[in-house]
Amino acid sequence: MSNWIDISVPLHSGMPHWPGDPVPSMARALDMDLGDICNARHLTMSAHTGTHMDAPLHFVNNSESIDRMPLTATIGPARLIQIEHPDFIGPEELARHDIQPRERILFKTRNVWHPTAFAKTFVHCNAAAARHLVERKVQTIGIDYLSIGAYERDGVETHQILLGAGIWVIEGLDLSQIEPGSYDLICLPLKILGGDGAPARAVVRKIED
Repeated sequence: MSNWIDISVPLHSGMPHWPGDPVPSMARALDMDLGDICNARHLTMSAHTGTHMDAPLHFVNNSESIDRMPLTATIGPARLIQIEHPDFIGPEELARHDIQPRERILFKTRNVWHPTAFAKTFVHCNAAAARHLVERKVQTIGIDYLSIGAYERDGVETHQILLGAGIWVIEGLDLSQIEPGSYDLICLPLKILGGDGAPARAVVRKIED
């Protein structure tokens, strides 16, 4: 048995999305039940829908696009950290985990996915924690909701700090069934030429002690 666990969020019509982005729609353009020769689904959504990745280009103009992401950013060992603070990820809590250079870090929080409603209040990484991660020289981080930064307050600044330092960001993970610890990670975004981000499929496998 491979023991790989899918930590991606299924894409479906009307799923939670960032306010202002297109409402996700996965409608059949061709339907065999209606006499068409095959089934074919037409997708309408933002590149930042569901489980997806942010490229530096998302918030830093003239920087790396998603098709330039090195595969080593999201293939290899990763550490899942449980965040205890109910509102945000802060530098004081991160300091207790002794994060090392080049680590891939996944943050499990109290965040919960609703089938359709977007939650404006979710656990996020504040700007001070973003600066801590840059100082620790991590290469990749992931979080279990649609954004690493807050809906308001310092959300833009958090993105600018992380992406400006070349840290690759995975957003929209489902970590509800995963316990803290060390894992093998594979997360591959669609190779969109010049893209500021892309939907991704992410899986992990526990690394036994």
